[in-house]
Amino acid sequence: MSRTRGALALAMGTSLLLWASSFVAIRAVVREYSPGGLALVRFGVASFVFLAWALARGDTMRRPAARDLPGFLATGIVGITIYHLALNAGERTVSAGVASLIVNLNPIFTALIAALTLGERLGPRGWAGVAIGFTGAAILSVGQSGGLRLEPGTGLVLVAAVAQAIYFVLQKPYLTRYRPIEATAYAIWLGTLFLLPLLPAALADVRQSSTAATLGAIYLGVFPGAVAYACWAYVLSRMPAGRGPSSLYLVPPIALLIGWLLLGERPGALALLGGAVALGGVALVNAGRARAREITPAGPPRAECA
Repeated sequence: MSRTRGALALAMGTSLLLWASSFVAIRAVVREYSPGGLALVRFGVASFVFLAWALARGDTMRRPAARDLPGFLATGIVGITIYHLALNAGERTVSAGVASLIVNLNPIFTALIAALTLGERLGPRGWAGVAIGFTGAAILSVGQSGGLRLEPGTGLVLVAAVAQAIYFVLQKPYLTRYRPIEATAYAIWLGTLFLLPLLPAALADVRQSSTAATLGAIYLGVFPGAVAYACWAYVLSRMPAGRGPSSLYLVPPIALLIGWLLLGERPGALALLGGAVALGGVALVNAGRARAREITPAGPPRAECA
């Protein structure tokens, strides 16, 4: 038991650290790479890592059913293609720490989408959290731009947060029939397929950019793009669904610290205030969703998939 807990803690800590570092690495690499070139190089590398894993695992990597391919295609386009193009473009002007704070508004968007499409109830706490979260996002925008206007980069990162929320909702049904690492691999492979039209830009970026920038793109593919997802799959397989994601609240402060130490991006007081308000709203949204589930009358038991 202690060995399992130690492995779980190691996997969770690895995911949090690598995902926090990804915001800083993206911010550094997009100084030389185009948003599309970085996305393709990163997920080309990640796709190769998952392919190597699938070949090593042999028959244990199940092929997706034909009826599930459209769903996996949608998750790949939204969660890989759109999310990372928007995030990379946004981080050209938005600091790593602020970008991580905005992206971590995705539980609010997830709750709203789930309420509209899956019939999940938010409850009073949830709706209060939505209002507080959007207030925090507004403060973050002002703190980032220095005035009462929405920076284009901030808007793109908000698009990334919405895309990630849609990705979570789309992926949810498939996690009852596939292992998390399988569902993630299919999404990454299909999402990378739709990045292939950007191959000329990616090749030009590789030729023109410094070795350090290219190594940064490879790092993003191997570690935050593949290793972190694999570690998180292990976490999800060993923990209740509601407990694991709550630890992702640690990503923004870690990203802020790494960005400060490595890039000298010291967050302003207004940005920190907005981040604190936004994360408070996210916490309330999750509390509201949990409370709504508690008061919803229980239906007949459902069969669990192995």
